[in-house]
Amino acid sequence: MTTSQVDPALLELARRGLAGERRAIARLITFVENRSPTAAALMHELTPHTGRAHVIGITGAPGSGKSTLTNELIKEYRRQGKTVGVVAVDPTSTLTGGAVLGDRIRMLENYQDAGVFIRSMATRGQLGGLSAMTNDVVRVLDACGKEIVIVETVGVGQDEVDVARAAHTTILVEVPGMGDDIQAIKAGVLEIADILVINKADREGVEKLDLYLKAMLNLAPKKPWRVPILKTVAARGEGTVELTKKIEAHLAFLKSSGEYEKRERARLRDELLSRVREEISRRVFRRETQAGGLAELVTQLENRQLDLNEAAMQLLRQSLG
Repeated sequence: MTTSQVDPALLELARRGLAGERRAIARLITFVENRSPTAAALMHELTPHTGRAHVIGITGAPGSGKSTLTNELIKEYRRQGKTVGVVAVDPTSTLTGGAVLGDRIRMLENYQDAGVFIRSMATRGQLGGLSAMTNDVVRVLDACGKEIVIVETVGVGQDEVDVARAAHTTILVEVPGMGDDIQAIKAGVLEIADILVINKADREGVEKLDLYLKAMLNLAPKKPWRVPILKTVAARGEGTVELTKKIEAHLAFLKSSGEYEKRERARLRDELLSRVREEISRRVFRRETQAGGLAELVTQLENRQLDLNEAAMQLLRQSLG
């Protein structure tokens, strides 16, 4: 697709977004998130401007203080003069299908800052806590000049590994006093963490949790990057400066070791395959009621006229033909 083939109004919107105009960025994200027919053209224009942001994933169990910690990170990065984008992936509302805006409420004090852009997104039933469009929204914020992009996700246990694919640096937030500490660590998917944070570190049980985390790290396969354990009290802004320093140290390690390029290639491969699966599914459902489509194949499965492998191959031939 060449620039001359794109609607001039879209080119103007992309230009305004690239210049950092907040309203334009919001509209670009809406097009992308809703899978608007114009989204592909917009991403074509924005993609050459991506690849500059440091993407930080923050995950952990509900109640661990992820949003408060994110809020404090925003303030610290702004003190450093860096622009910040936040994608707060919220549970889907059972009433509207949209995002529950708890994260945006907690970050309200930063919301009016021209150097900060905060967007809540609904998981829309996506396992792993990440909406299927999260990566494209991250790209929009990256292209539009946000130096730091924070992806804060719903804490949903083992499926939360999706955040590690979207981020350069993944922070796993744990908190003392959540019941069985070992089970809490398992549910937090310890293996995805680049940095471990014990938040609400003024609570009783913090030293016990610290010992559990160190023990679990010692049992894990050794890696070139030694996962640090930091303590924060995000509600009072304690430990945030040290956390940002460790985040920068991790990025420096990725780039000096060659791990940055490896992660990027793996992420892009996963995204490409995911997008192919999404497109095949879309084509299958678009032809659901046509002759030989999904509905008819399900009937043939019910009648034992086909087995699942035969039906699946027929659907693939239809979608790719």
